Amino acid sequence: MTQAPATTKAVRRQHDREIVSLALPAFGALVAEPLFLMADSAIIGHLGTPQLAGLAIAAALLSTAVSVFVFLAYATTAAVARRVGAGDLPAAIRQGMDGVWLALLLGVAVVVLTLPTTPWLVDAFGASHTAAPYAVTYLRISSLGIPAMLVVLAATGVLRGLQDTRTPLYVAIAGFVTNGALNLVLVYGAGLGIAGSAWGTVIAQYGMATVYLMVVVRGARRHGASLRPDPAGIRASAQAGAPLLVRTLSLRAVLMIATAVAARLGDTEVAAHQIILSLWSLMAFALDAIAIAGQAIIGRYLGAADTEGARQACRRMVQWGVVSGVVLGALLVVTRSLFVPLFTHDTTVQETLLPALLVVALSQPISGVVFVLDGVLMGAGDGPYLARAMLFTLAVFAPVALLVPTFGGGLTALWWAMTLMMSVRMGTLWLRTRSGGWIVTGATR
Repeated sequence: MTQAPATTKAVRRQHDREIVSLALPAFGALVAEPLFLMADSAIIGHLGTPQLAGLAIAAALLSTAVSVFVFLAYATTAAVARRVGAGDLPAAIRQGMDGVWLALLLGVAVVVLTLPTTPWLVDAFGASHTAAPYAVTYLRISSLGIPAMLVVLAATGVLRGLQDTRTPLYVAIAGFVTNGALNLVLVYGAGLGIAGSAWGTVIAQYGMATVYLMVVVRGARRHGASLRPDPAGIRASAQAGAPLLVRTLSLRAVLMIATAVAARLGDTEVAAHQIILSLWSLMAFALDAIAIAGQAIIGRYLGAADTEGARQACRRMVQWGVVSGVVLGALLVVTRSLFVPLFTHDTTVQETLLPALLVVALSQPISGVVFVLDGVLMGAGDGPYLARAMLFTLAVFAPVALLVPTFGGGLTALWWAMTLMMSVRMGTLWLRTRSGGWIVTGATR
């Protein structure tokens, strides 16, 4: 067998080290985020079923309000990484501060909109008369932490762009521990109930935002970067993030359609769908960690005008994505008898979800490629193409998924439709990376 040249192996090892050093801490930080909700659920669950139901509704609304602004992290990562690659750290941090200021403005706007509309939002979500008061209480209080949550997103993007994913991991762990401790003290010690849980989360989020700002401000002062809001820079950050917002909303629409179709199939199917979706989302965290590494690495290479380095890094990350997908799919199949009973003891639900679960396992290599190429194009600042590609994917997926109840096949057919959606995404992303249209060098795109 012909061995790869030593230089090729050295390049691969270099890329592997970079990917691992960025992806592992990113994965830890990503996993820490849903632990906030798990801690709240565990603590509030002991207060009663209405309180837990109220938390579920409020948390769904809150996570939706925050997740649509994830572009604050993605766009900021790409923009900062480009300037790092170009060797201009003051400009990189200045760009990051523009993203932070944009996050603060958007956060305040969301709070202003959420506070007066909270009862209507909870009612529109279909809350029962017993759960609604708790949902309103939790959402009103926790919405005060949205500015901090968005600042955390933007500041995380700054540090990722600076090739630092360890600090976000440490901050996320500290935030999780603080949140849990505050919840216990305020819910039980102070007797504040569900309001205490909401206040604990708000305080923890502002604590995380403060730590991030301290790190960014220290870097700005070290490199002489201005901390003042720059209207032109904030406007540029918003323009860069707008296409990614379209992409995110389109992806959310896909997930909402899938859940709506599952609900039309019946209670058993929607229960099984929720379990599979939770597992699918968990595996997405692992694949998204590689994508985050891709954003930072690709942005840096393009900023340094190293197109060959960007191409090599892209190829290596795709290999990582495929292998990770194969491993995750295999684990899903091998361990299904262990984790499925943890979710439900209903044999009907178990029998319904197992065939669909196998479809998900088979599709994981596709998901691995999709997440990686998504991260590569984000790192390249290719947001407009990502928006168009996701809108096209939504247009293909929606009619296929909506026809599932008509043509039969149940939940398994629905998850084949989800696999079709991921395959279309892979096709559009692969065509773009093959074309080279994403390769634009320089400190700005």
